[in-house]
Amino acid sequence: MSIEQLTPSPLWQHFAQICQFPRPSKHETALRNHLQAWAQAQGLATQLDTVGNLIIRKPATAGMGNRLGVVLQAHLDMVAQKNETTQHDFLTDPIRTQIDGDWVRAEGTTLGADNGIGVAAALAVLGSQDIAHGPLEVLLTIDEEAGMTGAQGLQGDLLQGQYLLNLDTEDWGEVYVGCAGGVDVTLKRSLHSEAMPAGFVVREVALTGLKGGHSGVDIHLERGNAIKLLARLVCGAIPQFDARLIQLRGGTLRNALPREAFALLAIPACDAAQFDRFVLQYQQQLQHELAEVEPSLVVACKSVELGDKPTLTVTDTRMVIDLLLALPHGVRRWSQQITGVVETSNNLGVVRIDDRRFEAVLMLRSLTDTGLAELQTMIESIARLARLSFEASGAYPGWAPNPSSGALKLLQQVYRQLHGEEVAVKVIHAGLECGLIGRAYPNLEMVSFGPTIRGAHSPDERVQISSVAQFWELLIASLAAVPAQTMN
Repeated sequence: MSIEQLTPSPLWQHFAQICQFPRPSKHETALRNHLQAWAQAQGLATQLDTVGNLIIRKPATAGMGNRLGVVLQAHLDMVAQKNETTQHDFLTDPIRTQIDGDWVRAEGTTLGADNGIGVAAALAVLGSQDIAHGPLEVLLTIDEEAGMTGAQGLQGDLLQGQYLLNLDTEDWGEVYVGCAGGVDVTLKRSLHSEAMPAGFVVREVALTGLKGGHSGVDIHLERGNAIKLLARLVCGAIPQFDARLIQLRGGTLRNALPREAFALLAIPACDAAQFDRFVLQYQQQLQHELAEVEPSLVVACKSVELGDKPTLTVTDTRMVIDLLLALPHGVRRWSQQITGVVETSNNLGVVRIDDRRFEAVLMLRSLTDTGLAELQTMIESIARLARLSFEASGAYPGWAPNPSSGALKLLQQVYRQLHGEEVAVKVIHAGLECGLIGRAYPNLEMVSFGPTIRGAHSPDERVQISSVAQFWELLIASLAAVPAQTMN
């Protein structure tokens, strides 16, 4: 059975088509152009704004012209993550999907249900002839996963709707009314090298098999950070084996928990067998420590030949490992206002140490401006102590909850009618585009909801089929129930 045969079929057919278009962040043009051509073939009005977002407009259906206008919003790009052994080029290859019970997943890569399912739902509404709705706009933004530049550049004179339904959250049965703000931090420094000492050999240590995940949604689960765990191993090897670091790389995206990390170490040849046992013992230690959250963790070691490639100096080897261990990662503070919600966190997402250069990319998030500033100041202080350059970029605001929002009341009412119970109203620690959109359209009333997605930003990403059907039912019932405009 292919995903096109799943229910609701219009949504799944659109998602299957979306999966044929490579669309990592900053490479959404082919998909966007295809969708614009498709919309125009449906007789719908389209517009590209100055930063590359696509807006599609559809008139109200019969008898619905007096209803409040609704904006359906989703982002076109996806996170590009794959397993080390998976052969896949995110710039050329389609996503290969498979059905696994009540889930759809990809073969060794991210699926792109974040946010392809939201895009597909909006397209299915646009293409339908029998879904009741008032004046409708669909806003498809670019580059959400790598800086939200689409939402950052959204002009304040394009949208006419009064309600915005963001289709980019990942827990069915929950409606979100607020989110964290965030900022990216990049740390850099030049390093010193020296010739590899005589009688030394090279070992490659690979720490793999971690779950990874979304650095906002999953940060509280205390999954392993491959960079931090590998730094612990090197820290122990420095005094025991006089180890010298040649190279270290870990993580691929600032908003994905690092699943894998790799290091090249020079050690005395006479200690090689003992070092191999040391690595095995460390693997066993971590497997015991993280048995509940990282059951597939592996630490492997092998001999490699590098010729006369230099190592870092003893001083810089110690400095960069101390730095990796000192940089914060994980939950910094829990919210004191909203029980069970992370207020402030940091993800040490990407590290590259090679050719006498150190670079790390971190993503900081917080529900409060003061929490974000405090964490940023801490990392900047560490950077000064280690003589690193510090650059903050891509800052975006949080989305403050509005409990009296008409859009929220609409979703609550419809959910109650469909399910006979109250929908859970939540604030999410992940970043949503609503904060930026709200900055451009301060009077726009917004909510966010979606089907159940697990493992977002990792190759374990999957979307629950049954929840997609429920999400679709809520969406079309809400569009039909949008209230009429009040006369001034």
